[in-house]
Amino acid sequence: MTTEATGMGVPTGTAALQESARRHLWRHFAPVGGDDELPVFVRGDGCSLWDTEGRRHLDALSSLFCVNAGHGRAELAEAAGAQARELAYATTWDTAHPRAIELAERIAGLAPGDLDRVFFTSGGSESVESALKLARAHHRLRGEPSRVKVIARELAYHGTTFGALSATGLPSARTPFEPMMPGGCHVPHTDLYRAPEGRDPLWAADAIEKRILFEGPGTVAAVILEPVQNSGGCLPPPPGYFARARDICDRHGVLLISDDTICGWGRLGTWFGAQRFDLVPDIITTAKGLTSAYVPMGAMIVSERVAEPFVESGEPFAHGLTFGGHPVAAAVALANLDVIEREDLLGHVRRHEADLQAALEGLFDIPIVGDVRGAGYFWGIELVADQATREPFSPEVAYELTERVLGPALRRRRLICRAADRGYPVIQLAPPLIAGPEEFAEIGAILREVLTEAAAR
Repeated sequence: MTTEATGMGVPTGTAALQESARRHLWRHFAPVGGDDELPVFVRGDGCSLWDTEGRRHLDALSSLFCVNAGHGRAELAEAAGAQARELAYATTWDTAHPRAIELAERIAGLAPGDLDRVFFTSGGSESVESALKLARAHHRLRGEPSRVKVIARELAYHGTTFGALSATGLPSARTPFEPMMPGGCHVPHTDLYRAPEGRDPLWAADAIEKRILFEGPGTVAAVILEPVQNSGGCLPPPPGYFARARDICDRHGVLLISDDTICGWGRLGTWFGAQRFDLVPDIITTAKGLTSAYVPMGAMIVSERVAEPFVESGEPFAHGLTFGGHPVAAAVALANLDVIEREDLLGHVRRHEADLQAALEGLFDIPIVGDVRGAGYFWGIELVADQATREPFSPEVAYELTERVLGPALRRRRLICRAADRGYPVIQLAPPLIAGPEEFAEIGAILREVLTEAAAR
C-alpha cells in the first residue's frame, strides 16, 4: 500500500488512515477489516471530538462511559508528563512508590464504610477478575474452600477476561467463547418497565436468595451487581433493592461486590455508584472514570472485613498485574480527582440530572420511544414496536433498527452514543460530567431527527 506518510511512517489523510486501519488495526468488538466510514478522531476538547475531516462530533457517551472530566484537560496531560520524567515505572509487587500510596489513601477516604484497602489494576475486566479471585481466596482462608460460585444478573456485562465473562450474563458476549469457567450463576435483572402489575418490586432481590439456596449457601462466594445495570439499557434498581441484597448476602455469608466500572467517579452524582443507593458493599470494582480515561487504570477496593484473614494469616493474595498502580496512571488519577473536586462535578451532575432526563423524556411523542430510565449522567432510551402495549420489536427488527438504521444515522449526524440490542433495542447516553443544558438540547435535537426517521421507516 502506497500512502502519503509522516516521518514515522504513519499514513495521513482520511482515506489513507481508514485503509491502514482496515489492513492493520484489529478493532475491538468490530468486524475485521470492513467499515469504509470509520471515523478517525484526532482532537478532543470538552464534550467534543474532531475527526480527520475537521468535523465536530458531540461526545454524548464520554467515548466509552469513561472520559468523565471531558476531553482536552491539559492538567491531566501535564501530570502524566511530570510523573514520567520523575519516575516512569515502579511495581507495587515487592516495592511501592509515592503516587500509588497517595492515591490508595485518597480512594480509601472517598469509599463508603470500611473499604480501606486498594488493589490497583489496568482496567475494569481486571478489577472484576481480581475481585472474583479475592472472594475465593477470602473464603478459603476462613476454612470454606467450597465457596467458589458467583451470582450475577441476566444481561449484565462484567468484562471480557474468562472469570469476568463467566459472571457476565450477556449471551452474545459468552457464546463465542463457551464453555465458560465453572461457577457463574444468574438471576433476573431489575426491568421495572416490563414488571407485571402487582408484583413485589423487590422480587428480583429475593431471586438472589432463592439462587443462593438453590446452589447451596456453602458453595457461593459472591454476588456481583452494578448500581445501574449497563446492558439491557441503564436498568436502575427499585427502592430498597440494595438494602435487601445486602441483608441476603450477610445472612448467607456471601460477599457483595459492587461493579462500579461505569457508575463510579461521579457518573451517578456520587463518588461511587453504590453510594447513590446507600450501599456499603464488601468490594468495589472500578476503572474508566478513575483517570477520565487519559491513561488506563482500574482498582479493586476492599473492606477491612474481607482483608482481615490475609492480615491475620500473613498469607499474600497470590495475584498481581505488571501495570497495577503504575506511577503515571496514579499521578493522572490524582490530578483527575483534583479536577472533579475543584469543579464540583458531582454536584454539577446532581443539579443537572433532571435537565438531561427532561431532554430525553421530551422524545416520548415519537411512537417508537417506550421508556427513558437511568440516573445521574447515565441514561437509556428503550425502543418499542408499540408504545401503548410496550410490545417489543422482534429480534430481527431490533437488530436491523440498531445496526442498520440508528447506528449509521447517528454517525452521519455526528452524535456519539450507543445504539445497542442487548435484551431490548436501546440508545444509551452518558455525557461527560461537565455537560449541561446546551449539550442536552443538542442531544435531544439530534435524537429527535434520527428517531423520527426510524419511526417512519
